[in-house]
Amino acid sequence: MTEPLPAARPARTRKPDWIRVKAPTSAGFSETRELMRRLNLATVCEEAACPNIGECWTKKHATVMILGDVCTRACAFCNVKTGMPRAVDNLEPQHVADAAAEMGLSHIVITSVDRDDLPDGGASQFVKVIEALRRTTPATTVEILTPDFRNKAEAAVESIVAARPDVYNHNLETVPRLYPTIRPGARYYASLRLLESVKRHDPSIFTKSGLMTGLGEQRLEVHQVMDDMRSADVDFLTMGQYLQPTPRHAKVEEFTTPQQFSAYGAIARAKGFLLVAATPLTRSSYHAGDDFEKMRAAREAKLGR
Repeated sequence: MTEPLPAARPARTRKPDWIRVKAPTSAGFSETRELMRRLNLATVCEEAACPNIGECWTKKHATVMILGDVCTRACAFCNVKTGMPRAVDNLEPQHVADAAAEMGLSHIVITSVDRDDLPDGGASQFVKVIEALRRTTPATTVEILTPDFRNKAEAAVESIVAARPDVYNHNLETVPRLYPTIRPGARYYASLRLLESVKRHDPSIFTKSGLMTGLGEQRLEVHQVMDDMRSADVDFLTMGQYLQPTPRHAKVEEFTTPQQFSAYGAIARAKGFLLVAATPLTRSSYHAGDDFEKMRAAREAKLGR
């Protein structure tokens, strides 16, 4: 009896030329990877399969992912592993600071997996990392990209804001209609309230949020999310093309052209964001250091200084 053929995996949509990047091969890339291994640090660059890893690591820029590399959620767009995370590493905050010092970073971005298993969602580890960076590399500006701290957001945000990061980023990711399928463990308006809470606790901290395109969102829905962000006083909007990491993840419904990204950027700037980055390859921490300086200059200009 002939064995049945295995079911074919669904084909991924072919990428257009404007989204293609070269494979990383530089010496700088290898050095950055070796440093992360030596200090036992995870990076979102690797875990989330970021297309910009070659460029960023060559320049000795890496987005450190604290609290391990296993997430307690399973978002349909994300390539980070899901499961039961390991215990929190008490040495991690100093390892992050040592990496920043060794790489000579003027700006660092710290993110994390979701840790719904922890009483504070991992907020205290963000605080410890910020404190270690301030002690070890006081000239380095600190940008954090946090999860939503589900059911713990107010206390978590208050503790992190008290540690005074320079930028607080939390991504809305997509339009509210798509949350049940794309970001099922999160709630759109809870994420908006988190961003609003940062400004309520400390208006001087820059806030930032990001959107992916290509998941089936409609143009007017994107415009509404921009309005919601501005209502929460978000300073910086990033927009980039979603790329399907594996056949198991949400498929790409369409590729947003560079011209469409330019149009989104123009509309966002008209809505009052201090800074907008909208290109196919834009990601939350892509060119983050340069963008921080632009954002700071934009605020100074707005205040007439």
